[in-house]
Amino acid sequence: MSEARPGGTGSGSAPTVLRMVIGKRLLALRERAGVSRESAADVLDVTPLTVRRMENSEVSFKLPYVRLLLQLYGVDAAETDQFIELVKAANEPGWWHRYRDAVPGWFGAYVSLEDRASLIRTYEPHYVPGLLQTEEYARAVLGAGAPRNPEALDRRVALRVKRQQLLTKADAPMLWILLEEAVLSRPVGGPGVMAGQLDRLIEATTLPNVTIQLLPFAIGPHLGAFGPFHLFRFDVVELPDIVYTENLTGAVYLDRRPDSAAYLEVLDNLSARALSVRKTRDELRRTRAACR
Repeated sequence: MSEARPGGTGSGSAPTVLRMVIGKRLLALRERAGVSRESAADVLDVTPLTVRRMENSEVSFKLPYVRLLLQLYGVDAAETDQFIELVKAANEPGWWHRYRDAVPGWFGAYVSLEDRASLIRTYEPHYVPGLLQTEEYARAVLGAGAPRNPEALDRRVALRVKRQQLLTKADAPMLWILLEEAVLSRPVGGPGVMAGQLDRLIEATTLPNVTIQLLPFAIGPHLGAFGPFHLFRFDVVELPDIVYTENLTGAVYLDRRPDSAAYLEVLDNLSARALSVRKTRDELRRTRAACR
C-alpha cells in the first residue's frame, strides 16, 4: 500500500477497511472467472488502470460499475445483492468523518483500521499511545510545537477520546503495547497530568483485552528504535496484516507480507525482552508513587 500524503494523490482517498475488502473480492472474482483486466475495462468503457485502482481500493466504488463487473464475472443475483449492500456501506463516511476538519485526510484510514481490527500491536518510544491517553495528556501532546487553532485542537482531542470507546465495546480488539521506559520519564503537561496518565495506564492493565509491557533502558539498542509503529490484524480473510507508520507530513500503510512480517518479528523479539505484564504494572505503580 502506498504512502498517503496531504495534498498528494493519496490525500482524501486512503481506503477504509470495507473498501479494501471489496477491492480484494473484486480481484478474486475476476481471476476466478478467468477475465482479464483489459476485458473488464472494455465492459465498463474505462481504462485497465481504473479497474486496477478499484481492485487496489484506491477509489470509491460506483454502483453501476460494480453491477456490470459482477454480471461479467457470473455472480448470481443473491450474491450480487449482498455485494451491492457492502459497497453502499463502504461508500458511507465513517463516524470519524465529522472530524475531517481537524485531522489530515490520510489519517482516516488509520481510524478505519483501528475500528475494525481484532488485534492491534503497538511499539511506542515517545508517548503513551492515543488509545490510552487521558484527555489532559492528549491535549498536551497534540498542542505541542507550533501554535494551533484552539477549536481545531479541541476537535483533535475529542476525536482521540472518542476513539478510545472501541476498547470497551462488545467486540473490542486485543491491544498489545510495547512502551519504552522513556515514555514514563518524558514530562507531559506537568506533574498532575502525568500522575493522571499513570493512573490511566495502571487501570488499563486490568482490562482483559489490554496488554502493556515496558521496555527498560537496560535492553540497549534494538531494531524497533527507528520510530513508533502499529500492526493491525483482522478477522476478515481477505485482509492481511497491515502496518502503519507516521512522519511529519504523511503516513505509510504497508500490507505486503514481507513488510508486515519484518515488523511482526521485531514486535515478537521486543516482547520477549520486555518486562512481564506483572513487572510492568509494578513499575507503573512505583513511578506513580514517586510522582509529585
